[in-house]
Amino acid sequence: MNLKMLGSIAIVAGTAIGGGMLALPLATAALGIMPAIMLLVVIWGLSAYTSLLMLEINLRAGVGDNVHGITGKTLGKVGQLIQGASFLSLLFALTMVYLMGGSSLLETRLEPLLGVDLNNQVSVLLFTLIFGGFIAIGVTWIDKVSRVLFTAMVVLLVLVVAFLLPEVNIVASLTNFSANVAEGDKLDQLWLAAIPVVFTSFGFHVCIATIVRYLDGDAVSLRKILLIGSTIPLFCYILWLLVTLGTLGGETVHGFAGSLPDLVNALQGVAQSAIVSQFIDLFANLALITSFLGVTMSLFDYVAELTRARDDKAGRAKTWLITFVPPLLCALYYPDGFFQVLGFAAIPLVVMIIFLPIAMALKQRKAQMGGYEVAGGNLALGVTGLLGVMIVLAQLMVALG
Repeated sequence: MNLKMLGSIAIVAGTAIGGGMLALPLATAALGIMPAIMLLVVIWGLSAYTSLLMLEINLRAGVGDNVHGITGKTLGKVGQLIQGASFLSLLFALTMVYLMGGSSLLETRLEPLLGVDLNNQVSVLLFTLIFGGFIAIGVTWIDKVSRVLFTAMVVLLVLVVAFLLPEVNIVASLTNFSANVAEGDKLDQLWLAAIPVVFTSFGFHVCIATIVRYLDGDAVSLRKILLIGSTIPLFCYILWLLVTLGTLGGETVHGFAGSLPDLVNALQGVAQSAIVSQFIDLFANLALITSFLGVTMSLFDYVAELTRARDDKAGRAKTWLITFVPPLLCALYYPDGFFQVLGFAAIPLVVMIIFLPIAMALKQRKAQMGGYEVAGGNLALGVTGLLGVMIVLAQLMVALG
């Protein structure tokens, strides 16, 4: 395996792993560790299959085309419009998620240092100005910083898991807390809330077209990259759930009601070590910041392309405002919806990586274009489409109460 393949695997894994990892324990705590792991495996299988389906579409449409171009070639202007709307909705939702999560962690860090109580709106504004300001500097510089931050995040994850694994209560890990959920919480509602969040946590597909171009359309190597790259997050997520739910217990994590600071503080209490507590704090912050930079960089570039903004100070300022003002306003007035909004992001993600790829694959296969084709035939496409419908319905039922 050469360096290009290893680098591509890191890109796939790194695109998936991020702020979603912090939401997983909060979203799945009431299910119990074994049901949560089963859900992870099923969603991983769905994500791995859809990544190979998108590889098939990319190779047949032409190496070097981006997702927008591929959709236009296959489904025309209507397909491009749906794809573009889904892409913008996804990135705006994720930006809002990371603004909320990052600001809540920033608030808990700054209050002891400054000696003042910061309200959530001030924290959101500070996080946007500090870290959102980097986006206006340029992609090249952000790319280099992101690599360093992601490497540090992975190292910290390994250290945190290594320190906390001995504290895992095996009996507590295997206990299904769903049998004792809080009064008023129904098991079916807990599952419905967890499914979209878990699905969004495996959303690495936006980088596939870039990797296909980088590997010059080598189907054999690309298939290995996507399978290995999607499996790394699965193992990371399983270890993280074992560490969080196995040390704190599902009932405790469920009681945090989606609060990231509460989860981080509780894990720091389990560590009983100042150094490990700092590792946990840094890991949580880096997980959010790396995801925030990656998502907002993509959104900034996409907005610049749509608006045809000039690459000067005025043009970049205009693009920055369009990129950050809509999610900022939502984060200011909906501050406690971290994993709820992450779940909402599953809807445009389903459209982008399930519904549209199925439509494109059916059209390409009908034309008998030849080349690489993912196994499973139309049966696999049908099952995948059905799962996509189930994920959308799950999120809509959660939203409608």
